[in-house]
Amino acid sequence: MPRNCSSCNRGLSKDCFSKNQWSKGIGYSRCHACINPGSKKVDASQTARTNNATHATFTSHALDNPFAEGSFRWVAKGVYDRGNRTGEPCVCKWFKTGGVLEAHFYDTDLSTVKEALRIITKWNSNNFVDKIVKINQPAVWTFENDGRQDFAGKKVLQEPFIKAIKILCDLQGGVYQDGVVLTDPVVCSIPRTYGPTDLGLQGMNSFFANHTCNEFCRSNWKTIRNPLRCHSASKGTTMEHVPTRRSRPHMSMGNIYE
Repeated sequence: MPRNCSSCNRGLSKDCFSKNQWSKGIGYSRCHACINPGSKKVDASQTARTNNATHATFTSHALDNPFAEGSFRWVAKGVYDRGNRTGEPCVCKWFKTGGVLEAHFYDTDLSTVKEALRIITKWNSNNFVDKIVKINQPAVWTFENDGRQDFAGKKVLQEPFIKAIKILCDLQGGVYQDGVVLTDPVVCSIPRTYGPTDLGLQGMNSFFANHTCNEFCRSNWKTIRNPLRCHSASKGTTMEHVPTRRSRPHMSMGNIYE
């Protein structure tokens, strides 16, 4: 049952109040944002969840049978075997379609994550919720040449595995006891600098046309007035078509290194 905050008068769920404030009852409870106004210092290193390892191994079965897929990438599960995350699960991601533009797609992926990291770090600094939101920061790793030839030297996106996958619009990730970890962000910009998923102004219009504000939104944030629905809401990521040859390789046993 929602309750209005006695300070900002927003109708909020119980999670938006501390146990102490909720116990004060209707008309006296103040939400987290009003109890802790302003910003706190959070830097990118606190927001980013990195590989923190230098080597990982994937079985042939894992690569032949990706456990997940997105609109345009396969995902296989492996395990880190060198570095601080030794023994922890990890994933590698590669494009369903290859070709000469694959390296460019990886560059734009990393650029998109960097921009998303900046935005989420700013979100964390503003103390909107009482938990920190993190984002997986992948790196481009390469399969070693001593594996099977059909996968040797192939570049992939490497990042830590996320448990309890949930979908929130186009943000994928896991909900943990102490926070949330996100992966595969999409950033839309007017100059369309963030790769094939950057749908530019049309993407921004479609987002706001389908968006309904909630307790985490602020009235002073910039929005698009009278947005147009340029894309229908659908499952998965909308990607601008770029002609490339189809080249899903036969997966193979192999190690990868950074």
